[in-house]
Amino acid sequence: MSNDNNNFRSNGATLNVALQFAGNRLLASLNPTDRAFLEPSMSSVLLARGDVLFEPGEDVTHTCFPGPGVVASLVVTMADGRAVEAVTIGREGAIGGIVSAGNKPAFARAVVQIGGTALRMETSALESAKERSSAIRDLFSRYADTLLAQTMQSVACNALHAIDARLCRWLLTTHDRVDSDEIALTQEYLAEMLGVQRTTVSGVARVLQERGLISYSRGRMVILDRGAIEQCACECYQSVQSHFRAVLPDARPQKVIDAKTAS
Repeated sequence: MSNDNNNFRSNGATLNVALQFAGNRLLASLNPTDRAFLEPSMSSVLLARGDVLFEPGEDVTHTCFPGPGVVASLVVTMADGRAVEAVTIGREGAIGGIVSAGNKPAFARAVVQIGGTALRMETSALESAKERSSAIRDLFSRYADTLLAQTMQSVACNALHAIDARLCRWLLTTHDRVDSDEIALTQEYLAEMLGVQRTTVSGVARVLQERGLISYSRGRMVILDRGAIEQCACECYQSVQSHFRAVLPDARPQKVIDAKTAS
């Protein structure tokens, strides 16, 4: 998938747009009046693992709001082809066109890690909604702050923390978004996200499995002891979580539950 409109797969038959607002914590935190500014411009799409939403340098014309279970990454690629994940985004947020207006060239590649349903709208329509609603404008400003915080924490984490702690942090952030103890991924993909060799990930995963924290088979990892994984993770996981709760207190799971019930 690219930024080309024709490459997006419609999901209109699966869930209506109004119901899908409940699955994204940013959207679910808005009141009905403010949601009405966004809903007419939204369409439902299916994202598949490996879909690229935009590449570096491309104009970001659309914003995607992941639903439950969807996980995407902003990945920075070096000139020699090596890549590392800078930001992970799931149902708590949005991908693309969060802050800038006018020309919006992407700096990183946006790629889907775990597929599912998302809502999508043109960034120009989002900018128009921000102009009409101070609540929407404030919400996205706050969300942009949390993305910046996550990026800064990732820089520190990649430079200072051991790979086992970083892997545990990645498992926790992904586990938060998928609503399942089972995570579909390959060691090759995980190695790319962490910016290390596949053999390094294999060794760390083997140790975690031997300790009973996870079970792992090809393309499938199961969280067995989340509490122990939290103990092994670096401080970065809690730091980002705490900042998100402080800056966006309404974008929390209870809001999603309330919205689903109301539907």
